[in-house]
Amino acid sequence: MFRVSAAMALGALAAAALVAAPAQQTVFRTSSDVVRVFATVTDKDGRLVTKLDKDAFEVRDEGKPQPITLFDNTPQPVRLIVMLDVSGSMAGNLPLLRAASEELVLRLRAADLARIGSFGREITISPEFTKNIEELRRAIPQTIPQDAPTPLWRGIDQAMDGFGEKDKAEARSVILVLSDGKDNDVSPAAWSHHPASQAEVIDHARAADVMIYAVAMRSRSGRPLPPAFGPGGLQAALTADLPDPGLARVAEETGGGYIEIRFGDDLGDAFAGVADELHSQYLLGFAPPKRDGKSHAIEVKLSQRGLKPRARKSYVAPKA
Repeated sequence: MFRVSAAMALGALAAAALVAAPAQQTVFRTSSDVVRVFATVTDKDGRLVTKLDKDAFEVRDEGKPQPITLFDNTPQPVRLIVMLDVSGSMAGNLPLLRAASEELVLRLRAADLARIGSFGREITISPEFTKNIEELRRAIPQTIPQDAPTPLWRGIDQAMDGFGEKDKAEARSVILVLSDGKDNDVSPAAWSHHPASQAEVIDHARAADVMIYAVAMRSRSGRPLPPAFGPGGLQAALTADLPDPGLARVAEETGGGYIEIRFGDDLGDAFAGVADELHSQYLLGFAPPKRDGKSHAIEVKLSQRGLKPRARKSYVAPKA
């Protein structure tokens, strides 16, 4: 599981900046239904490794090695939807949220497009993908209602519907979610939509080929902790301001990253680190051995010891 503090993420970012941009690699394309896998590689200290060639990788489908027919280690364009938690517990984090979002927007490259969304009383997403910095800045939330709930899973689930077929064909589909709380979807709007769970978000991401990054932080709402009665109540009180533990699992399953912000860490550095990591990944592809329309487990392995790959855990095969 990928867990780092913001300080470690910044260290990885700095190390990556010292590595010269790798040369363009030959790209092999065999068919329109090639399974694309984006892999992040880090060394034992968590620093990005960006100069490996195709022979360093092995991709397994249901445990069986597959010929890699697509390989590219140059920056790939991204379609990014940023989902910001605007529940009541985030009220104290609003200045950090706004500053970090602006830092992320400035890290977008010429071929990248983004949308800004939020989830609280309502789930909203800016109308279209754009690289216009001013439009993206205007979409960043300016206020947070004190009593807004946290429709975490429904927010992520609806964001995945924001990618059109053209977006998926032209670039990677990525969601970056920032939240400080556990799913608490009690808004009236929840009754008019299908409720979403962590498992359903993972299934949706697998079917839609969406990578999810999660940045989690503690609440700073200033509200008193809930009363603690007995061992269970004490545990609930101690974890009341902790982010939802399911975020790490969602990030791991989809090949994204999970960063937990501690007090004193820089949220802007964490967002910037995510943006730079997205431009330091390897694109691997293989022809699906079975076209059965079913979910297949995949694994990326490396020949060089001491390096760790991170990629999505499964995909849905095309159906013949």
